[in-house]
Amino acid sequence: MSVSVSERLLLLDSASLYFRAFYGVPARPGGPSGLPTNAVAGFLDMLATLIARYRPTHVVACWDDDWRPQWRVDAIPTYKAHRVAEEVDDGEAVPDELSPQVPLIIEALAAIGITRVGAPDYEADDVIGTFAMRYRGVMPVDVVTGDRDLFQLVDDASQTQVLYTARGGVREPDVITQAFLREKYGVGTGDAYVDMAALRGDTSDGLPGVKGIGEKTAAALIAEYGSLAGVREALAAGDPKIKGARRTRLEEASDYLDVAPLVVRVAHDVPVGDADLRLPPDIVDPAAMSHLALEHALTGPFDRVGAALRRD
Repeated sequence: MSVSVSERLLLLDSASLYFRAFYGVPARPGGPSGLPTNAVAGFLDMLATLIARYRPTHVVACWDDDWRPQWRVDAIPTYKAHRVAEEVDDGEAVPDELSPQVPLIIEALAAIGITRVGAPDYEADDVIGTFAMRYRGVMPVDVVTGDRDLFQLVDDASQTQVLYTARGGVREPDVITQAFLREKYGVGTGDAYVDMAALRGDTSDGLPGVKGIGEKTAAALIAEYGSLAGVREALAAGDPKIKGARRTRLEEASDYLDVAPLVVRVAHDVPVGDADLRLPPDIVDPAAMSHLALEHALTGPFDRVGAALRRD
């Protein structure tokens, strides 16, 4: 299937962006509402920048309806365990001044006319993975995130890349392609990256990995045997090249490696429905936008989004 060059899909890791905005944008006057708005303003400015620079025809604000799905916790109980807020029964620690801003971001997206999609029991990463696979080969796909996990979606043939915001933000993101994966991690595809990540683990997500197997060793094993499954088949067959402490550690991690791919690999089959993903040519609900802008002193950020939408 040929890739359309006239259309382009932008998939937003929404929480990644509004957390970055919250910590990166100074406190600002919140208007008559009195609510803090730095995360909202920063999020809208990021949106304007992305639309103006990448000119997408389709945009989805992908949402964490469940930031720590039980099926992942059942597989690996330590998954994101350290992020659970001590003061609540079930929830991620969110700064007090950010919490009231998240509903405002939802209202702002609705007023602009940008589709927001989440799904029960799934993370935003899974929603992103599902849309990326659905549109692979249909149009180029840009995934905007500060999360390395989504490097697994990179695919040059279908023009699927990640705009990685961890260092340079949305203005100067690292553009993650297969060449980047080869140079930085020693793996040549998104599939190889996810296998490497399962072996390596990730302390920020509570994934232990295989003891003693770091990034370089994991990449070398994947390069040697083609995949994580290939590594495990060689181990089971008694391949003499896997020996000593490395063999012992891989064997000891057998139970972890049974479930790690399920947890690390994003879902590709989330029930996201058939929402209209097309980016509108202008703000779809000016009245709602005006109310939000005046009530929360967001006129400037909304104006910048509107200007980006209207740009030829």
